[in-house]
Amino acid sequence: MANHDYDLFVIGAGSAGVRAARIAAQLGARVGIAEDRFFGGTCVNIGCVPKKLFVYASHFAEEFEDAAGFGWTVGERSFDWPTLVANKSAEIERLNGVYERILKNAGVTIHQARATVAGPNAVRVGGKAVTAEHILVATGGKPFVPEIRGREHAAISDDMFYLEKFPQRIVVVGGGYIAVEFAGIMRGLGAEVTQLYRGPHFLRGFDDDLRHFLCDEMRKKGIEIRFNVTVECIEKRSKDFCAELDDGTEIAADLILYATGRVPNTEGLGLKEAGVELDDNAAIVVDKEFGSSVPSIRAVGDVIDRVQLTPVALGEGMWLARHLFGAAPAEPFDYDNIPSAVFSQPALGTVGLTEAAARSRHGAVDVYVSEFTPLKHTLSGNEERTLMKLVVDKASDRVVGAHMAGPDAGEIIQGLAIAMKMGATKAQFDATIGIHPTAAEEFVTMREPVVREGDEAAE
Repeated sequence: MANHDYDLFVIGAGSAGVRAARIAAQLGARVGIAEDRFFGGTCVNIGCVPKKLFVYASHFAEEFEDAAGFGWTVGERSFDWPTLVANKSAEIERLNGVYERILKNAGVTIHQARATVAGPNAVRVGGKAVTAEHILVATGGKPFVPEIRGREHAAISDDMFYLEKFPQRIVVVGGGYIAVEFAGIMRGLGAEVTQLYRGPHFLRGFDDDLRHFLCDEMRKKGIEIRFNVTVECIEKRSKDFCAELDDGTEIAADLILYATGRVPNTEGLGLKEAGVELDDNAAIVVDKEFGSSVPSIRAVGDVIDRVQLTPVALGEGMWLARHLFGAAPAEPFDYDNIPSAVFSQPALGTVGLTEAAARSRHGAVDVYVSEFTPLKHTLSGNEERTLMKLVVDKASDRVVGAHMAGPDAGEIIQGLAIAMKMGATKAQFDATIGIHPTAAEEFVTMREPVVREGDEAAE
């Protein structure tokens, strides 16, 4: 390794890259990292963190209304978009500094410049070439906008955090978690929101009960949701934009947000020239040790397009650093029972298998569902409801899926994920004493499974 400038050179200082660089340096490796935009990557700067801050902001309108049922009188109120944007930006700048200090304190050499792969052990960065025993590509993903006429008029999720003016009317195109989250944010802040999705229902891959429940709740909040519709073109008018749809209708809006998925950020990195295999989605193809078709070049995070979640990217980066420079992990990185949350309104939390996937894998399953009005809303008058669901493998009694829609869904599901990772059974859930009065206690008090069509035949 001494024949090279670095033992490890990381391209991209997002969640995965920073974690891998820090752990490798702490294990004694000589590490360099290159970043040409901002420390912390998408999550910190234009993703999870600022989006969650916006979610908090969007809740206040309902909270003010809910307060009346508890005896509070809230006076005249107004919302100032520039204040939210400025305060958000100040916090993100603080976090940028934190990430930079983490790298410097670990002894990582920082190159604030664009880096490209120049060969199996070579990187070009800031106009010069450096060599490394291992090269790690951790450049994440980027928003995808389909090739339609007028696509240059579409906003992407990156833009939403720096808008100078708040759009009073917005069209959100897409059916993934980013689309439903921004639909809820903008509606909560006072905009008229229309969400369009080309498929029959949004949040493909999530449990069907959760998907349909969320759609109903979002519509109750005043969001217009239209399925099986596609935007054919976007036109810029004198004062607004117009989305022309394939059903012959038009929608005028101040802003049209395309949240139609993300793709791996591999373009222009010199990967193909170096012999690195990419799949049809431009993701780097890697093995169980995150090695590409070129043994010295590895990749982790969204750029490999396995599970696009920040904690997964962090875990992959840590696993790889230990594999290369520490005691090699005994097992490959574990992708089972990864919990996730959607900060929609209401929020979703999920871990394990959907009901459909559980039936496909296990055959006979028991399904427990509870839908109710949260205690808070018995006085607030808010019509929002909560849904909780457990999916249990009949043969083993193991809980194989847990799903929730409602306040604090992510916080609650995080705890259930630990139990499921340990192989908890429904009997063990039942034997657990609940905390009363909470919504979470419902997960340990559901006793009667629901009967689905075909259940009897499966037995």
